[in-house]
Amino acid sequence: MLKLFCLLVLSCWSVNASADSLSRIKESKNIVIAHREAMLPLSYLSEDSKPIGYALDVCAKVVERLKRELKLPQLTVSYLLVNSANRMSAISEGRADLECGATASTAERRKLAQFSIPYFFNSTRFMVRHDSKLKNWSDLKAQRVLVIRGSAATVAMRDSNRVNFKEFNLSEAPNTREALRLLEAGQVDALVADEVTLAAMKSASAMPDAWKLAADGIAIEAQAIMLGKDDLALKAIVDKEIARLMLEAELSKMYDKWFMQTLPDGRTKLGLPMSFLLRDSMRVPSDKVLH
Repeated sequence: MLKLFCLLVLSCWSVNASADSLSRIKESKNIVIAHREAMLPLSYLSEDSKPIGYALDVCAKVVERLKRELKLPQLTVSYLLVNSANRMSAISEGRADLECGATASTAERRKLAQFSIPYFFNSTRFMVRHDSKLKNWSDLKAQRVLVIRGSAATVAMRDSNRVNFKEFNLSEAPNTREALRLLEAGQVDALVADEVTLAAMKSASAMPDAWKLAADGIAIEAQAIMLGKDDLALKAIVDKEIARLMLEAELSKMYDKWFMQTLPDGRTKLGLPMSFLLRDSMRVPSDKVLH
């Protein structure tokens, strides 16, 4: 009964909504999906340069629903590679209809774009050696703590009331490769980053079992499909499909495929269990987020 109620509510969202993007999609018989290059395992390029990932699988299901609802079995998909600098403009300028990557739905961004029901919740944590006694943020006092330049880790720690990062011996690495090298060489005690980045680095390490993720997550982000600000009709269809995936446990299977198993392109599994936030949100899907 709850599942039926949720789907009926989501269906009502499409009434009297703008249909600009849907009209364009129906006229061109094509939908443009923006994706990322290396946001493993959410949205990245395989060795043969094919866009793959957890977010792309979600968007593939959305495309199937669009084919049914628009009666367009011949609907084709084009892909547009974007990065953190141009992903918003790709949507706002109409160069892409959906952004299927790793973009968080934030209050500031929702002024410029629409966001679907979140399909993933990311947070900032730290990675240490498996035998390390560092477990909580308070344990990092006077420790050698590393962040990746340009990441949101420093801001996340600064804004959290659970972290006093001024007590850390903080340094920066220019990129994830150098950060992993410094950690493996024992030149730092802990590496702070979002947990997907940490899990991906752990799997890329020469000895993945030598590392562990620690501490409760801070700066939790709800990651979702991004759409144009006025694309309410398209959003209604996207949300209906994500709600269905959640209520019928298909999203759980997708999550297991990309986060708990060896990746489809043969890479080592990330071993990142589903967060309680995502698990709980599947009971009553909603696009409402706290930030």
